[in-house]
Amino acid sequence: MSRPQAVILDLDGTLVDTLGDFVAVLGLTLADLGLPEVGRDFVERTIGRGGEHLVRQTLAHAGAKPGLFDHAWSLYQAHYADVNGAHATVYPGVVEGLEVLRELQLPLAVLTNKPAAPARELLKRKGLASHFRHVFGGDDFPRKKPDPLPLLKTCEALGTAPSATWMVGDSRNDAEAARGAGCPVVLMTYGYNHGEDVRAIPARAHLDRLDAISACVRA
Repeated sequence: MSRPQAVILDLDGTLVDTLGDFVAVLGLTLADLGLPEVGRDFVERTIGRGGEHLVRQTLAHAGAKPGLFDHAWSLYQAHYADVNGAHATVYPGVVEGLEVLRELQLPLAVLTNKPAAPARELLKRKGLASHFRHVFGGDDFPRKKPDPLPLLKTCEALGTAPSATWMVGDSRNDAEAARGAGCPVVLMTYGYNHGEDVRAIPARAHLDRLDAISACVRA
């Protein structure tokens, strides 16, 4: 396989550990609704398919009555805007890995199922925004990962063919989207994969740190 001409990276679970943010925001939202908290393990298994999916699954898990979603989603968004990044940390090796890719003059994009506005704000608050030519969220396209459409649209924006554009993610969602789009995929071993071992999913490489991508892109 030839070197990539561009790289697309997931955000939550790949660049930034945001689990603490999700736990805090859901706790505030459920408290406003008078519902019991959900466990951290449940949140970790459930994140990755967008905020709407997370809120719907959380309401069901907490035993909410039907019809609460719109109100809960509004509360969730308001709390997330306040909390965004407060309980999140950049994974070890991410800054170094982004520097490696920048030194190789590879255009970079973030593609996440998180809505675009909080995604861009999180990257800004964590000092990562300057690395990326584009940042696309789950509300930028008609469909979200694992559908391949967001990857294909991101490749168009980058001006590179899918076969020459690597996807770096942490879950089956990223791998399925990449496979559908025809993008090679690299999977990080430390993220959120719905309770599954990400090493069981075929990929170009499985990495414990993003800076280890140096050996892959220089091969």
